[in-house]
Amino acid sequence: MDDLPLLLALTDRMLWVTALVAAPVLLASIAVGLVIGLIQAATSVNEQTLTFVPKLAAIALVLVVFGSSMAVLVGDFMQEIFVEIARIGE
Repeated sequence: MDDLPLLLALTDRMLWVTALVAAPVLLASIAVGLVIGLIQAATSVNEQTLTFVPKLAAIALVLVVFGSSMAVLVGDFMQEIFVEIARIGE
């Protein structure tokens, strides 16, 4: 049970890594949805598929721009977890 602080620290870091990886995609989707929603409200065009394509394009753009840094962040965290698992297993 002396590894409990380490496990809690890894859990805390896991939550931060998850937030950092998900934030750009979610923020882009929210921003595009808000803009499209305002346009739909102003023009009274209530087509559901109209919001899907711009959101999809924005998410694809965010993944192209930030995808490599997201992958590096997750990869470094996985490497850290595997090192700690090996250390605990000794």
